Amino acid sequence: MAEETYDEECDYLFKAVLIGDSAVGKSNLLSRFTRDEFRLDSKPTIGVDFAYRNVRVCGKTIKAQIWDTAGQERFRAITSSYYRGALGALLIYDITRRQTFQNIKKWLSELRGFSSPDTVVVLVGNKSDLQQSREVDEEEGKSLAELEGLYFLETSALQNQNVEEAFLSMIERIHEVLIQKIALDNKSNGDDGDVPVVPTGREIVNIDEVTATRPLSTSFSNCCLK
Repeated sequence: MAEETYDEECDYLFKAVLIGDSAVGKSNLLSRFTRDEFRLDSKPTIGVDFAYRNVRVCGKTIKAQIWDTAGQERFRAITSSYYRGALGALLIYDITRRQTFQNIKKWLSELRGFSSPDTVVVLVGNKSDLQQSREVDEEEGKSLAELEGLYFLETSALQNQNVEEAFLSMIERIHEVLIQKIALDNKSNGDDGDVPVVPTGREIVNIDEVTATRPLSTSFSNCCLK
């Protein structure tokens, strides 16, 4: 996919977050998806970082703005505020470190405490290229995902395996939820026309308070960051 500029117009902007313990590969998954890059010398994220990429879903241009949150405990007070407004999340563990898998329920509880019940969550077992060091079986990840009602994939940022699928499955599902909400709003408003009425509201698509006054069908470029 060609490199996109932030100023390029989009139909929707979706905010998503990457969460999980430190050193599970969040930053490399993000850089692989947004820039097709992988850094062996990647350093821990300090606080919060973000990147974005435009994708096409059902004829619409969606700007996915993805926040990479620090996994270290000392940054929890900083990053908790960034859950607000997130429409999707990749919940990531390292298949070679069982403790990161055991901590998933803690991260999921925190996410659900700060985000909407409609937030789309994909459970990701990263570093699948390190099979010889595996401590978490794939079936364990699948079982947890089924128990918690999550999507599930194993990925390798190094080998670029399932990275696109993980992000795109999240983005496509967010779009589905959005369209379902629009249809329900149209029905409740008694609109039987062919042209969907797109409601204004920060619960469906937003980055911050600015988007609360913007119709969802407008371009969000240049208006989503303070």
